[in-house]
Amino acid sequence: MALAELTRSADVPLSTIAKKAGVGQGTLYRNFPSREALVLEIYRHEMRQVADTAVELLRTRAPDQALREWMGHLARFAMAKAGLADALHKAMSASCGQEKPGHGQMTEAVSLLLRANEEVGTIRPGVTTDDFLLAIAGLWQIGLADDRQARAKRLLDLVMDGLRVGAPGAAGPGTTADPAD
Repeated sequence: MALAELTRSADVPLSTIAKKAGVGQGTLYRNFPSREALVLEIYRHEMRQVADTAVELLRTRAPDQALREWMGHLARFAMAKAGLADALHKAMSASCGQEKPGHGQMTEAVSLLLRANEEVGTIRPGVTTDDFLLAIAGLWQIGLADDRQARAKRLLDLVMDGLRVGAPGAAGPGTTADPAD
C-alpha cells in the first residue's frame, strides 16, 4: 500500500498512507517516525526479498541458470523502483552516512551466486561482488522507455556472456536459457 502511494508521489502525506492501509496515524508514526524511515524500510524489505531469491534459485537450478534468473529478478526490481526513485533519494539523503538499505543483503546474495558458479566453472575465476555490482549498475540507468525490458535483457545477457569468458567449464556465450523473458 505505502509503496504504491509513494511511487505515485514522493510527497504523499503519511496520513494518506495510514488511511489507505487502514491504520491510525499514531500507529504509522510509532513504527515509522518519518517518511524517510518508511521509504527505507520498504526498500530494505524488498531488497531482502530479491536477495533471498538467490538461495531458492540455487536450490532448484544450475548455478549459471540461477545467476541469470536472479539477475532478471533484480532487473524487474530496479525497473519497478523507478517511480520510487524520488522518495528513495530523499530518504537516503536524510539518512546521512548510513549504509544503503539492503546493500549487505544484496552483496551476500551476489557472493553466494558467484561462488556457486566459480565452483562449477561456469564463470571466470576471480570475479568479485564489487565487479559484478559495477557491471550491472546500468540497470538503474535504464529510463522509463517502452523498450526498457528489452534493454535490461540485452544488458544482462552481455554481463553473463562476459562472466563466461575464460570460465573453465563454460560451453560458451548465450547457452543459458533466458528466464528473464
